[in-house]
Amino acid sequence: MNTNQLIALSLGGVIGTGIFMSPGYFIKSAGAIGTVIAYLIGAVLVCLVMQCLSELSVHQPTTGAFHDYANQYINPGVGFVVAWLYWLTWTIALGSNLLTMGVLMQRWFPQEPTWLWCLFFGLIMFILNIGNLSWFSKSESITSWVKTFALLFFIVIGFLMVTRIIPGHHIQTAANFGELTKNGWFPHGIGPILATILTANFAYSGAEMIGVAAGETKNPEKAIPKASRRTLLLLITLFIGAILIMGALLAPSDNALATSPFVAILGQAGIPGAADIMNAILIITLFSASNAGVFAASRMIWSLADKGEISPKFGKLSRHGLPVYGLILTMAGGALSLLSSIYAAQTLYLALNALSAFAVVAVWIVIAWAQLNFRKQYQKEHDIKDLKYRAPLYPLTPIVVIVACLASIIGIGFDSNQRIALIIGVPFSLFLYGYYQIFQAKSKGQYHHEFSRLGQTTEDDFI
Repeated sequence: MNTNQLIALSLGGVIGTGIFMSPGYFIKSAGAIGTVIAYLIGAVLVCLVMQCLSELSVHQPTTGAFHDYANQYINPGVGFVVAWLYWLTWTIALGSNLLTMGVLMQRWFPQEPTWLWCLFFGLIMFILNIGNLSWFSKSESITSWVKTFALLFFIVIGFLMVTRIIPGHHIQTAANFGELTKNGWFPHGIGPILATILTANFAYSGAEMIGVAAGETKNPEKAIPKASRRTLLLLITLFIGAILIMGALLAPSDNALATSPFVAILGQAGIPGAADIMNAILIITLFSASNAGVFAASRMIWSLADKGEISPKFGKLSRHGLPVYGLILTMAGGALSLLSSIYAAQTLYLALNALSAFAVVAVWIVIAWAQLNFRKQYQKEHDIKDLKYRAPLYPLTPIVVIVACLASIIGIGFDSNQRIALIIGVPFSLFLYGYYQIFQAKSKGQYHHEFSRLGQTTEDDFI
């Protein structure tokens, strides 16, 4: 992959329904300015995370990414835990997104069953990920840039409406962004902003996919830092811009904020078929995010097999050098997640979603922790100037990430709506760690020997 393809992969994972739907809820509770502050804090945090990941990925570009780094610089048990958490994050999202795409398609094809569309989109993802890597890269580039330009178009149209260059139908909000502070900067106090910060952090999850793709990247020492910077700049511009437009054109009491803010604003601009346009954009958004997630999750399975932590058979690669059984397991996990969302929505599926939210914070902590330990080890034997890329302000950068993420975890415990993420996430992580220590640590060497005996392809074949 080159820089542009890395950016597309990361944008594909990050830009999801979170930016198209969630900010409206936050604006109603925390106000537009409070929501912007929350997203800016989340942006600072993810910037620091990506600095840590860039240093690790440039020095050691591997397909296993933070699974490899945790194994080497923290503890193999921690690597085992974070790999499975990350895999679960994307398989759970896959099931949810497939179901949502099926429901959205019924707007145009009400007679067709939802499961048929789930199967259709799932099959396309499987084909794109099992074929040549260029198939996946091209598909992800197209879908990622479509939704990126859709957001840019929305921001430009919205800005012209705010400044009254384009007359908006039925607009009752103040002109020139006056609506943002009409009821005060923080109309409901600081409390809702703090709660929004916890969720805003998750809006940037997926940016770390750049690290997962490092082992399949051309010239990683230049491509990875460049892709990280450009991705974050785009995300911050799009996210903050969209929130400001929503807050300026929709009053906090407007129900459209909690339902379909994009449709409402495009409708006010007099754009015909606004609802159909946004329906199509949402389908593309969900497909792109799921496609990127399948890519990342299948690489985690390969990495687990490569380390001898699961059966070496999962390390088998296709003739194109792609993880066949890792992909099959990921698609099967997505199918099970989809079934749980239909038949066990208030039990198993609720627990899986909570686990997914917890996993994002866990991954970021592990990235910073691994970089902190890596730099300490590197400095003992090498001149720090020999590193091709260095995260700035060491050790402050990884320490801030760890403290901020731990604070988010503690904050989740005080939020009744998000507390289940801790109730499920912490015990499950401890279970995985205990399982590794009891069953995997002793047999790891045996698995690794079996991996080699079977002649399975290793990291070099990805590169």
